[in-house]
Amino acid sequence: MQKHCAACGMPLTKKEDFAQGDENSNFCLYCANADGSVKSCDEIFEGGVQFFMSQLGGERSMAEKITRKNMSGLPYWQDKNCEILKGETATDEEFAEAMRKLS
Repeated sequence: MQKHCAACGMPLTKKEDFAQGDENSNFCLYCANADGSVKSCDEIFEGGVQFFMSQLGGERSMAEKITRKNMSGLPYWQDKNCEILKGETATDEEFAEAMRKLS
């Protein structure tokens, strides 16, 4: 079964994808600091926005809405009070379209 980062949803397909190369980690190399701790919600959100802008083109506002929808659906964020995730999110259709473009 495919593992995904608990904080951003990135597929973890090879050892190098995991935080610190540890295949038992629930986080990717982009969401963890050098000491293995998880980056802040704002840092991970900004990384997601940059990723979606680079992969899908388009405006920052849509990349923010897609990132917000993506992160809001991940278990890691359910019990966290993360202000940046409280804004406008992509519709299910917009999100599905973005995921189609990535695959």
